[in-house]
Amino acid sequence: MTRRKIIWVVILFITFVFLNNSSLVMKKDYGEPLLLAHRGLAQTFSMEGITGEINTAERIYEPEHPYLENTIPSMEAAFQAGADLVEFDIQLTTDNQFAVFHDWILNYRTNGQGVTREHTLAELKTLDIGYGYTADNGKTYPFRGKGIGLMPSLDEVLNYFPDRSFLIRIKSDDKHEGEVLADYLQKIPEDRLTMLTVYGGDRSIAELKEKLPNLRVMSRATMKKALLEYIALGWTGYIPTSMRNTHFHLPLKYAHFLWGWPNRFIQRMKAANTHFFLVLGDGTWSEGFDTFEDLNQLPRDYLGGIWTNRIDRIAPVFDDQKK
Repeated sequence: MTRRKIIWVVILFITFVFLNNSSLVMKKDYGEPLLLAHRGLAQTFSMEGITGEINTAERIYEPEHPYLENTIPSMEAAFQAGADLVEFDIQLTTDNQFAVFHDWILNYRTNGQGVTREHTLAELKTLDIGYGYTADNGKTYPFRGKGIGLMPSLDEVLNYFPDRSFLIRIKSDDKHEGEVLADYLQKIPEDRLTMLTVYGGDRSIAELKEKLPNLRVMSRATMKKALLEYIALGWTGYIPTSMRNTHFHLPLKYAHFLWGWPNRFIQRMKAANTHFFLVLGDGTWSEGFDTFEDLNQLPRDYLGGIWTNRIDRIAPVFDDQKK
């Protein structure tokens, strides 16, 4: 009898875990996925053999649109195309302002030289941010002369888009940078802060979260803590505090290990006021769902966030599905 009871307890436990985490038996949510445009509507490039030392501006595909990453026109085009959020990068300048620019150095994309954060915002605004782009190994530079003055400040972006949502990336792990950004964001109304998320290095994000505990943030440390706690407890349906009111972007190949994947998990994240986005690749190079073939890799009826570098291609797919 004891052995039989143990067997039944095991069977009931497995049944509970399955039913509690199965997307097959949940009530269907007819919401739509959130679409995140990485750096706005930007020029894309081959990911083959990419490393941190490669100048991606020198390997862009033949341009299909006139927009340059991390600019107000590119963000506006992304929102018009159907983006729910836009991701952009910030660099702290020598005069304690935040310039919106991706690269650590200016040499690759601009006609400037040296480390980006070793300049004032005024100096950065004189640069041509389209100077270094080429699709034919330097025979032509289609954006040269067209990017002068287009590098915006964080202040300009948020003022230009007062009711839009953004994912902001701090391009360093400097605690001081977290302090400066926290001081800036503390002046923003609470309802506006709910539309902003910040991710970056462990130290800068820790400082930011300490000063603004209600702000959605992500770092390697916050993500590791949350995922480990969820793997340990998520089978029960419990959502740890570390997974509430936060943000994740996770490679598709790892998402399959999450309790309740796919839509039971997404439902839990929505209930916890957490944004969850899928990326392609291993997460190192911000690969996105940029083609129709990429979208075929998503789970059926997927309702979470989708990271893309080509919002102009991806958003119309979901518009067609609505029709």
